[in-house]
Parts: sequence; structure tokens; C-alpha cells
Amino acid sequence: MREYDVAIVGGGVVGAAVAHELSHYRLNVVLLEKEEDLSFGVSKANSGIIHPGTQNPADSLKGRLCVEGNRLVREMSADLDLDFKEVGELVVAFDDSEVGRLWQLKQEGEALGVPGLEIVSREWLRDNEPNLNPDAVAALHAPTAGIISPYRFVFALSESAQLNGVEVLTRTRVEWIERISPAGPGEGARFVLAGAAGEFAARYVVNCGGLHADDIAAMVGACTFHIRPRKGEEYILDKKRRYLTRHLLFPVPTPESKGILVTRTSDGNPMIGPTAYEVDDREDLSTTDDGLRQVLAVAQRLVPAIDPRDIIAYFAGLRPAAGDDFVIRSESQAPGFVNVAGIQSPGLTAAPAIARHVAGLLSQTGMPLVPKDAPRRQNRRSVHLFSMPLGDARRLVEHDPECGDIVCRCETVSLREVKQAIEAGATTLDGVKFRTRAGAGRCHGSFCTCRIMRLLADETGRPVTAVSKRGAGSELVVEDRADG
Repeated sequence: MREYDVAIVGGGVVGAAVAHELSHYRLNVVLLEKEEDLSFGVSKANSGIIHPGTQNPADSLKGRLCVEGNRLVREMSADLDLDFKEVGELVVAFDDSEVGRLWQLKQEGEALGVPGLEIVSREWLRDNEPNLNPDAVAALHAPTAGIISPYRFVFALSESAQLNGVEVLTRTRVEWIERISPAGPGEGARFVLAGAAGEFAARYVVNCGGLHADDIAAMVGACTFHIRPRKGEEYILDKKRRYLTRHLLFPVPTPESKGILVTRTSDGNPMIGPTAYEVDDREDLSTTDDGLRQVLAVAQRLVPAIDPRDIIAYFAGLRPAAGDDFVIRSESQAPGFVNVAGIQSPGLTAAPAIARHVAGLLSQTGMPLVPKDAPRRQNRRSVHLFSMPLGDARRLVEHDPECGDIVCRCETVSLREVKQAIEAGATTLDGVKFRTRAGAGRCHGSFCTCRIMRLLADETGRPVTAVSKRGAGSELVVEDRADG
């Protein structure tokens, strides 16, 4: 049985952020993820928005952690080679009653410490957001909003954590947890986590189980909340429409949701959505005609030029809602067990701040936090031709011909990038796509899938029949064993 100071359950953005934070201390930490790769759960369908903190109650935990997280993401960007881009957001009002709500949002944001908030006029909007509906009368401008690749954020956090000693294990589902009394005074709590991959002992457990966080908590008798999935359907537009908007566009929010947005990915594609409605099925990632109609109606009210013919991808995600606020606490029913649950929007933004908060809770429950003398910093920098100026790309190709061998034409992804993704841990087509965008363009991998499969097989030493889209059960090639 392997023994650790801390076991983190769940390898989405919050679990990876906790691993990254704890890697700065003299601790033996393991991150356990049930999927084939990190970010394959809730985080894979995240919009990638780094929120400024304007649309959260001033007295909420999520509001405070959102503002702190926005600052931390900015600070971490250079060290972790994040593709963060500050683009600003506009919460758009179409009548006087909505303008009154903007002033309320501004006051709440300022109470949380959101910098630079300003109510802008119709004239400002006409000059700075020319494709916005001319019926808009005002907007709340929050300049610190930004965008990031949610997948590459997770990978950057986890790679930094591993560089500093955290063990990351995928395909490691936790099926039961047993609490064991400490052997002596001052030794702290002890847990045994087990599943098909083996048993792991830990003094402390941090539950970042996403949609299944309540199931994990129930294993130790600390299920003080219930996850109710909230489904959101989103639609990605062709990158040729990248200049459709200059800011992230929000309607005036409702008590239930921030509403249907017009945003864009960090890689340039406009994106519209999401819907927001509760479902019972924690595996339901289907999209619907009704969802598309609902999203288009609201998105076209914000930007009438949006054309459904420009949509290149439909997808849905499930947010692990557990009430109105985050659930982050040490559980008295199971000393040493920390629940980190109900992390829906703005969970991506708040993740680094959540991680610091969790470290503080662990310290309060007896875990010593002794900083390492000099945590190691990542030296490898990602190479993404699709986001590189032409002159830089030309010099790179002259230096390394594999950078000029284009595997994915839609997204200009090179052989070097695919190999780099596999070296970093990608074992599936989605693992490569999330790290490089290969297969994420308009043709959806029609051109590059076969070559990426061959590269995965060659680089990992597996047969091509073992290569899958996102893990066991999603293989693309089946060996014909029929006689004759």
C-alpha cells in the first residue's frame, strides 16, 4: 500500500490547482483521476472565461475567491506558460430597468474589489463594439475579464505539480474509502482509498470529485450536500468569425444564471451559450434542437450578425451545482477530510484561490505546511503555430523541420506539437486535441485523425487498435478476427 500525506480525488481544474498549490510544500501528495486523462470530466466543457467577479453576491465565497483567482491567474500566466488573454467583458442592458441592475452589479463588484468597473454609454458601445445590437443602451465594462484554454490550464497546473513531486495517477477510480484511527497522538487522520488500481493510504483527503463529489463524501459519512447537475449547451463558430466581437458579451444576469453569452475561445473561435437547466442524468452530454434555438435567439439579440451556418461544433457540459455557493470545508464527521464541491461558474477562475483556501483548511486541521526551499519551475514552453506570428513560425521551421510538417491543417498543428503532447502524457485523440487543438477545426479531424492515431501508436508502443478517442470503449479501429 502506497502512503501519502494528502490524496486528492478528482483531476479537473480544481484538483489540479490543489495539487499545484500543495506541491510548494514538503508533502507527499497524490492526485487520483478516474478518467484516461486529466480534464476529461467537468473541465472539458468549460467556457474558458476568467471572470472579473462582477456577477457574484458580495458576501459569497465564490465571489471572494473569483476576484482572488482572477488576480492569481494573471500572476501565474508567465510561470506556467498559460495562454491567458485579457479581453474585458460587457454586461449589456437594453432598457432602463436593466441599467438599474448594472449599477447594482457595479456596487457589488466594487465591494468585492473588482478593479476598473465602469458603466459605458450607447456611444461608447458603438465605437468599441461595432457588431453589438444598436438597441443596447448601456453596459457594465469589466476590463479584467479574460479567456484561457481550460484544458491547457489543467495540464499546466498538473505538469508543474508533477515537476515538484506530486504523483498524478489517471485511470484510478476511487471505489471506497475507509477511515482508520491514527496510530498515535499528533499523527493526524488516516484514510485508505481503494479501487481496481490498488490501495492508497493518506493522512488527509481532498475531495474534488466534481459531479460525483457527493458520492465520494458519502464514502466517509461526510455527504452534507447533494450534487444536482446543471446542463449547458454551447456552440462554437468558425475561426473565420474571430473578429465578430472585441469583448465577452453578457446579458443582464438572472438569479439562476449568468445567461447565454457571446464569447470566444483563447484560440480565436467565437462561442455562444450556454443554456442552464437541471437534469438527473450525470452522463447526459447530448445537445438538442431546442437548446440551439434558445441560444441563437439570445445570442442574436446581442449580436445580430451571428449566422448559424458558421457553427462548426455543438457540445454540452454538466455543472456540479450544490446550491448557490461553493461547498469548501473540513468535515467534522471525518476529521482530515476536506470537501471541495459545487464548483460551478466561476470555478475555473477561482481554482487557484480555492487551492490556497484548501491549503489553509488543511493547516487548520493539523497538517504542517513547510515551504520547499526552491520549487522547480517549468522550462518547457508549448509551441502552437496557430497562435504564432508568421515570422516567428518561419524561423521555428528553419530551426526544426518537424515544426513545418503540418498534421492538422485546420488549426495549423505541426508534427512537433503532436509529439510534444504525447511526451507530456496524451494517450488519446482527445488528449492530443486538448493540448494542441489538432482535430478541433471545421473538418473535425477528417484530415488528421489517421495520422495522429499512427503517431500515438508509434510513440507509445501500442497497436493502433488500442488508440481511442477518450479512453477504453471509444476505440476507433477494431481488429477483424473472423476466419477466412
